[in-house]
Amino acid sequence: MKKAATVTAEIVRIGNSYGVRIPKAIREQAGLSGKVRLTVSGDTVVIRPSRRLRAGWQEQFARAKPQELSEDEKAWLGMPNEWDDKEWTW
Repeated sequence: MKKAATVTAEIVRIGNSYGVRIPKAIREQAGLSGKVRLTVSGDTVVIRPSRRLRAGWQEQFARAKPQELSEDEKAWLGMPNEWDDKEWTW
């Protein structure tokens, strides 16, 4: 784990808004690029990468290979249990 970087930055006017220039080293360490999420907690502004939830899952599932069941796992598949007898209508 890298040591946390601390720098002082100035708030600058950008058009009708204000911004903070983020040094390259900090941007790279935090993995910031493109859009980011801003959150305010008390007097703290947190900047996080804006990542889609579950991004890349579909590709990972497509690459996943089916896993073979062990003999013990196969044995459990056919075992009746009380829940099956009472809760399911077959």
